[in-house]
Amino acid sequence: MDQSSIRLTQTVKKGGCAAKIAAVDLRKILSHVRFPNPDSNLLIDGALFDDAAIYKISEELSLVQTLDFFTPIVDTPKLFGRISAANALSDVYAMGGEPKTTMAILAFPITSLDPSIAVDILQGASDVIREAEACLVGGHSIDDETIKFGLSVTGYVDTTSIWSNSKCRLGDTLILTKSLGTGTLTAGLKRNAWSEQEISDAIVSMGQINRTSDLLNKVQRSAIHSATDITGFGFAGHAMQMAQASNVSFKIQYEKLPVFQKTIQSLTEGFLTKAHRSNREYVQARCDFSKFSDKDTLVLFDPQTSGGLLLSVNPSEADETLQRLRKRFPSAQIVGEVVERSEQDWILI
Repeated sequence: MDQSSIRLTQTVKKGGCAAKIAAVDLRKILSHVRFPNPDSNLLIDGALFDDAAIYKISEELSLVQTLDFFTPIVDTPKLFGRISAANALSDVYAMGGEPKTTMAILAFPITSLDPSIAVDILQGASDVIREAEACLVGGHSIDDETIKFGLSVTGYVDTTSIWSNSKCRLGDTLILTKSLGTGTLTAGLKRNAWSEQEISDAIVSMGQINRTSDLLNKVQRSAIHSATDITGFGFAGHAMQMAQASNVSFKIQYEKLPVFQKTIQSLTEGFLTKAHRSNREYVQARCDFSKFSDKDTLVLFDPQTSGGLLLSVNPSEADETLQRLRKRFPSAQIVGEVVERSEQDWILI
């Protein structure tokens, strides 16, 4: 079979982080599980829906552990591998860490698709892992009807400088490093409304690693108090979880939210996923977006794949931090501020 004739998005019903189990359903499932008792070195687990687990090795060094995988979100195999890897690595960066080793998770229909597709998926991932200065040390594969790919990732972080989602401080400035809209744009791609070239800004963004450590000096890095990456639960869901974990509220400026070139057009034309609805349901009781129309607020619920970091930054360093981040993330923007806890986890203004 000619690989060029295969469109990966047509082989699956859902793609990318839009394929995640809805947050409401996931919380119900997890509430019935009796987890093992952690030891004292487990600093961060899944209790606050943080991006990765942190296990202390010493007073100076801790392990960061995460994994992520999903079905194809684009048609080109190498791009799919690149995006999947960047998405998995992002969880380590969201904790303030650096990835060191990765292991691949691959499900592939070996009898119905040419193995060269799997080669390209793995090569796309390997290219990104190399950019992150990490290693691909192995993995696991199964013969399955639906392609799925991702990574488990282990990294290091300074024990004294962890960016959990629970450390926002009152008065902090909120910075978002990437534009929003990957969910609707890739839904349009799957429905033949756009080509990969037409949404290339989103595809390039999804394939870009969220590394920031080399852009920031020690002062700016320490000015970042808290962070999370924006993925399948959308900006709304991940911002809500971050505010709840930090026991604060966010004031979000709608007009400041960065979007890709075709995001609003795609949303207006109705290229949506099931996650747009489930993400709205997840936050609607705890967030105030009543001043805006349903159409305007769709971007808040758009399920992001390999989205940007939402950073809670000391306001005195916010402008300089933003300028440094824009050297790699040109659409980075100040999108709000941290305010005292109220009945709403965040308010859209």
